[in-house]
Order: sequence, then structure tokens, then C-alpha cells
Amino acid sequence: MTKIFFKNIRLIKKLRYQPLPKQLLKLFMLKKEFSFLALFFILFSFSQKSTLKGVVIDEDKHPVQNSVVALLTEKDSVLHRFTRSDKDGNFQLKNITTKKYILMTFHNQYADYVDEVILKDGENNFGNISLLSKSKVIQEVLVKGKVGSIRIKGDTTSYKASDFKVGENANVEELLKKLPGIQVDKNGNIKAMGETVQKVLVDGEEFFGDDPGMAVKNLRADAVKEVQVFNKKSDQAEFTGIDDGNTQKTINLKLKEEAKKGFFGKIDAAGGPIKDIDSRYNSNVLLSSFKSKRKISAFLLNGNTGQDGLSWEDRDKYGDNDGMSVNMDDDGNMNYMWSGGNDDDEPFVDTQNGYIKNTNAGMQYSNKWNDKQTLNLSPKFNNQIYNNKRIRSNKRQIGASQLNENSETSSYVDRTNYKLNVSYDVKIDSMNTIKFSTKTNFYNTNSYDFTNGNTTDENGVLKNKSKVNLNTDSDKNALTANVLFKHKFAKARRTFSININWNKLNSNSNNYLLSDNESYTSGILTSNININQNKIGERTTQGLTTKFSYTEPLSKKFALEFGYQINLNSGINKQSTFEFNSTTDNYDVFVNSLSNNFKQKIITNRPSLKLSYNSKKINYGFGSGFGFTTFDLLDQTLNKQYNQSFTNFFPSANFTYKYKSNSSIRLSYNGFTTQPTIDQLQPVLNNQDFFNQVIGNPDLKQSFTNSFNLNQNSYNMMSEIYMYQGISFRTVTNQISNNRDINPDDAKTTTKAINTNGNYSGNYYLGLGFKIKKIDLNINVSPSINYRKSVISINNIENDTKNLGSSFDINFSRNKEKKYDISIGNRFSNNRNSTTINSEIKSFNTNNLSFNFSVYFTEKWKLSSDYNLFTRQKTEDFQNNLTNQLWNARFQRTFKNDEFTAYIMVRDILNQNIGIERYNNGNVISEEQNDRLKRYAMIGFTWNFKNKNEIKPQPEN
Repeated sequence: MTKIFFKNIRLIKKLRYQPLPKQLLKLFMLKKEFSFLALFFILFSFSQKSTLKGVVIDEDKHPVQNSVVALLTEKDSVLHRFTRSDKDGNFQLKNITTKKYILMTFHNQYADYVDEVILKDGENNFGNISLLSKSKVIQEVLVKGKVGSIRIKGDTTSYKASDFKVGENANVEELLKKLPGIQVDKNGNIKAMGETVQKVLVDGEEFFGDDPGMAVKNLRADAVKEVQVFNKKSDQAEFTGIDDGNTQKTINLKLKEEAKKGFFGKIDAAGGPIKDIDSRYNSNVLLSSFKSKRKISAFLLNGNTGQDGLSWEDRDKYGDNDGMSVNMDDDGNMNYMWSGGNDDDEPFVDTQNGYIKNTNAGMQYSNKWNDKQTLNLSPKFNNQIYNNKRIRSNKRQIGASQLNENSETSSYVDRTNYKLNVSYDVKIDSMNTIKFSTKTNFYNTNSYDFTNGNTTDENGVLKNKSKVNLNTDSDKNALTANVLFKHKFAKARRTFSININWNKLNSNSNNYLLSDNESYTSGILTSNININQNKIGERTTQGLTTKFSYTEPLSKKFALEFGYQINLNSGINKQSTFEFNSTTDNYDVFVNSLSNNFKQKIITNRPSLKLSYNSKKINYGFGSGFGFTTFDLLDQTLNKQYNQSFTNFFPSANFTYKYKSNSSIRLSYNGFTTQPTIDQLQPVLNNQDFFNQVIGNPDLKQSFTNSFNLNQNSYNMMSEIYMYQGISFRTVTNQISNNRDINPDDAKTTTKAINTNGNYSGNYYLGLGFKIKKIDLNINVSPSINYRKSVISINNIENDTKNLGSSFDINFSRNKEKKYDISIGNRFSNNRNSTTINSEIKSFNTNNLSFNFSVYFTEKWKLSSDYNLFTRQKTEDFQNNLTNQLWNARFQRTFKNDEFTAYIMVRDILNQNIGIERYNNGNVISEEQNDRLKRYAMIGFTWNFKNKNEIKPQPEN
């Protein structure tokens, strides 16, 4: 009978547009059994008096014509009667036997409708039958149209790369700019559905470590078959199936089969002379050879235009940390690292400013054997030679008065860095896996800084003057090893894992400080102190962390996670200062007040318990960890010991609701502590800046933060509308702040870390993007606002500082393949600051208007240009209303099927590139100006190549 039912359905669908008599005739041409059954029910129905009527409409309440409406018997699904809706959507079935039926409708433009109906004697009005457009149904699974092909499955959005047209030899970054819901800014930062992309994988594996830019800038777009966007869970969560709330927005580039069996690369070289300074040059080489699961790539970047290279600003990422800090993350984990600040061995480097000569080279090797063994190997080398002149002006509010601090610093830095990352993953059997990974980082820094500065009061009366020469020579090496063992039990989601991590950091520095410092009272010179010292720093730290984790499923959706973590850490920080001895012509006079030998030992035990619930739409989890930490601090120089014990309670909760496809809302709370760093604890004076000295405070307490976050993300593929927004709020008790003791005569300041209360912050941000399809115009809007209240102390008197910042971004873009690509945008921002002792609000605005376009004159010729207008409002403290324009252009021609490209480019055509910033920080408003590379031109040539013997694509499953 079931087979008869489905054959009837197929028949009705085929007959839906044929005349009703012809439909009845063909019904009798079915199998004999059904023909007699149909005839029986039709004849029997003439003796009944029941009538069924209704109206078929769409979701916009418009009538649907020619929709087949059929009644099937409830017990055995045999066709009883059918008809079609008229032009007004009305339908009517007469003389029907009174009993229970299955009501079905069919239309080629709408989804099928099925419902139950019980007919009684007389007239039965079913009412409106609202049909859903098939395009709406398809939207949940597959979208096809002008925007290309997009598939959504669970949390993963997949784009078919071939449906998004980019130019010949385009890289993946250019492909991503074409994908709905993905934005790439001028600095190469990627956002997907409003969230910052933190990882880019190639066939599920890391490509050149954890740098997203390497893959998207250097892989060819035509090698990519599919782009997948998803929230990657932590290794622990992926293994246990328990969501720990730690995710990273990730892009995975699935390569075409033919791209995995060949080679490709790019060679680019450009150069041009500049009057009175060194000629500009860039050279870039990328070579890749892929064979199935084996991938080998190598790159070399060399130039002096500030092109993409290794950034030295993210110290944590490269193990470049000097002082020991102990921080508790949002999940209650103890993180130990060195963070500098109380030493003289690290000069200030900002790679966005100054003049840089950069050499950056590296290799990536990855392979997988038998789906059981995976090896990733990535050595890198980097050298930077950096020159800059930085002019800085600070207006520091001190009670009812103000200090004006002015300085000019000339810097030279030569850094060399060697890195090696290796990981080896082994699948022992179906139940056990083990992963080994290690990272090494060796680098040397040689630098020279000369600073000329002075401080005056608000009337311009001189307080102090100084000239400082600092020579730095430092060597550092960081080693890290990790072993992760994972075991699955026979029972699903019951797991056990052990994670062991060891790290060691050595740092040795040899610095020479030569300074001339003058103190003034009422503008009259009162003292002159000359410093000529050799400072030697020796630091070593080792850490061992072991974490055990066991998960137990309570039901299909509930699970418990039990964890226990042990941290063992030790560190020695030895600072020795020697004065120059003119008698011996050597640095051999030991300075006790500027020398210290500090030893640190930290032990932490942390048990934890967490309950989680996972379903298709709703996920939540809550739990807590308890940290029992002991600090054993020993000042070996003064033979003084500082012992501290902490019992920390780390509650956490998260709730995620996926209210429809590609749309979710997330609420989270975390309580966590932050421990003081060793430079904040160690009682040794840093006199690098004689009039701004720093000393540690071994009596500091840990701080505790309550953090609340609410985030919402949604994306509608059909209408091409995305929106994301978020609210966060934080309160901090015992926040680690500073007290500044300021001498009223010469403004000499000694800064000491202290704990303060009454600190909190909050912010809101929104992102909205949509397309006006009639004119093919994309619009993106993103406003934000943030507020921060912090407590600082001046001469032991607490001072509340309040800062309100807001910004509004809007961008319009339109493009046509091989014709043009145009965008215009504007960013307006406002910063307002006030303090308790001076309630006057200090406010300033900045604005950035940008215009970018690319125009194709033919398929071979292309002109590209970008223009930025920067406007900075003058303030009471800074009277200059600074406006400058930055205009760049590039003109190119391609040859030999776009394999070769010749181009000429001009940077900063108007010669107005200036590195200037203004900002508020506590009771200080600052303006800083740096050297920038101004107008230059280069002629260049690019060769994009790939293997000629490409394998034909295989048909998709």
C-alpha cells in the first residue's frame, strides 16, 4: 500500500497542469488495484453531503493559482479526491465521505504542504493554506545565483571558489574580498560574519604557522576549490565533544586535486631611486610544490619600503618577554610568561613608522602518512634594520596644574631572529593518539637610542632637561615542548587526556647608559647629574605544566568534565649596575641601589568541574575551578623573603542559542585573576629615564575581574545582509595601577605599582552590511562606543579618570568583472577625557575619508589608485588642525596569458605622508609624530607561474 501511495503522489505531480477530465482519465490507467479503489471512493463520495473549501496563499498573502489540492485516506494513504486552486487561490471539494483525511498540496514554485483534516457533515472551511517559497527552503541548504554557490551545513559556511570571479594570478586575499560576509581591510585583517579570522588552514593543516596573512597573500586563488568558514573549537573541545566556549573564527582553504599535484610560485622585483636618500627596492619570491598530502613552500621577502614582514610588536607570539608575569585566563588556567618593563635591553620599535630594511625567509613542510601520522615543520628567519625619529608631547594633568613633557628620540635597531616550529601527530590506534610539538626562538638585538627631552609647567617655566644615550646588546632564546595524549573509551564521549607543557627562557643583556640631567627650580638650574653606567641583566625561567582531563557523558546532551592542573615555575632575575671609573677607565664600581638578585618559585594546584549541555540550537555550560597558589619570592640581595598564598575561585558560564541558520546569540560570564609581573614586584630602581624612574612593589595583591559579554551574529545569504553586535562590561577589584610621586620643583617622578578599586569599563559595537541589488552597491556600516573609568594615584591621592570613545565607519563599494572595482569610505571618531581633580572635558575628533578604485582599460591594462584624507581637530593643548593627504597609484600591463606583469607605481604622490597620532590615556593627552617614508616611485616586474601539466579536475561526488 505504501508503494501505491508514492506512485499516486508522483502521478498527481505530473498531472498538476493538465485539464481535470484528462487527469481523471489517466488515474484509471494506473494499476488495476488502485484504479478500482479510486473509482470506488469517487462513486461512493457522490452519496455524501460533506464539502471542503479553503484558500491557497503564499507567505506574502498573495493567492496561489493552479496548486493541486489532494485528499488521501488517513489509514492507508489512498487518493480520495483532488482539485486545483483558481486564480484567487480558492479550492473546493464536494460530496466527500465524512472522516479523517491527509490533506496535501503541490506546486512547482512552492514547498509541498501536508496536514491532517477531519471532515464533518456539511461545509468544512479549512481556511488559508500558506505555502513557503522553494527559494526560502533552498536557502537553508543551497544558494545559487549571481553571488555564486554557497552551502550551509551546521556551523560551516562553504563557498565554491570557481563561482566567484577574480583576475588572473589573483591571490586568495582577492578571492576572499569577493565572498559575501567576508571583509578584508587595507592592512590584510580578515573578518567573517563580523568576527575576526584568527586562523587560516590549508586542507585542514596550518600553513606557515599561525599567521593568517601568509596563506591568503601567497596562495593562488585558482588553486582553491572551496573556502570553508567556521568556528574552530579548541583541541580539547574537539576531542571530548564538550564545548568549552573557546573558539576561533577559522577559514579552511580546500585545494583542487590538480593543485595538490604540481608546483606554483611568484617572483616579483621592483626598484626606483629617490633624491638624497637610499633607492627603494622590493623583491618577493614564493615557491610551492604540492603532491597529494605533502606540501612544501618557501618564501623570501627583501626590501626597504616597509613591505609585509615579521612584526616585532606582538612579543607574546614570538617569546619576546623579559619579566615573569603570572596571569589567569578566562577559563581559570595559569599562564606564566616573561614581560619586560623593568630593564633597559628592549628599545621601542613601531614597524608602522620609521624606515625599515627587512629580510624575511621561511619554509613550510607538512605531510600525512596513512592518515595516522602528520608532520608539520616550519623554520623562519628575519632581520630588520630600523631607523626612526619620534617627537612626543605629553600634557599631564597634576591637580589644578599641568606638566608639559616634550621629547625627541632618534633610534637605530638591528634585530635578527631564528624560529623553528615542529609538530608530529600520531594516531596509535582507533582509541589513542599522541601529539608532540616544539618551538624554538633565538634572536639578537643591537640598538642605539638618543633622546633629548624637557619638562615645563603650564606657563612654560622649565622644570628639567635631559640628554640620554642608550646602547643595547641582548641575546634571548626560548624553548617550548608539549606532549598531548588523548584516549577514547568504548563508551561514546567518555575520554581521558594528559597535556604536558615545558618551557624555558634565557635572556642576557649588556647595556650602556650615558645621560646628562639638569634640574630647575622656578626656571633656575639647581643641579646637574651625569650618569655613565653599564647595566647587565641575566634572566632564566623554567615552567612545567601538567593537566589531566576526564569527561563523562551523563546523557545524550549532558556531560561532565573533571580536570586537575599542576603548575611548577621557577625564575631568577639578576640585575647588576656598574658606574664608570675614570681612574681605571672601566665600569667597575658596583651600584647597590640599582642592582638586585631576585628569585621566584610558584606552585599552583587547580581542580575544576564543568557541566555542559549541547543540542542543535542550544548550548550552555557552567562550572568552576579552584586555584591554590603559593608565591615564594626571595630578594637575595637584601636577604628578604616574600611569601604569598592565594585561593582563587573561577566561576564561568556560557549560553549560546542558534535561533536560525547562520544566526546566533551568545552570553558569557567569567571571573579571573591577574597576578603582578616580576618587574612590578622586584624592588629594584630603573633609572633609564632619570626624571621618570620606576620601582617594584613586592606587597602587590592579585586583581580579580568580573567579565560579562553578550554577542549576536546573523547572516542572510539570500538578501546578502549580515549583522553583528556585542556588549561587554568589566569590573576589576585590586586592579594593578600606579602611584606617581612627583617633586613639585623639578617634576622628577618615581612610579610604583599599587592596587586600586573602583575600576570598570564597557563597550558596544555594531556591524551591518547589505547590498542594494538594483544598482549592485554594497554598503557596510560599523559604529562603536566605549567607556572606561580607572583609578590612578598622584602623590598618594587617588584620581578617577574617565574616558569616552566613539567611532562611526561607513563604506560603499561596487565592482564589475574586468571593468572596475570602486569603494569609498569614511571613519569618524571622537575621544573625550576628564579627571576628578579637573572636571573640564578634553575632547578631540579625527576623520579619515578614503577612496579606492581599479579600472581596466582593456583586459591587459589596469590602473589602480587609493586616496586618504586625514583630518585631526585642533584642541586647547594642540593648536594645530592637522590635515594631510595620502595618494598612491599603480599602472600595469599583463603579458602571455597574464603570466607576466610589468608595472609602475608611485607612493605618496602629494608627498604628505606623516606619522602622527593623538590619544588620551588617564590624566595624559599626547601627540606623537614619527618619521614616515614619503614620495617614491618604482618600476617592477612579476612572474606568476604554475605547472603546465595540470591534471584535469575530477567530477564532484
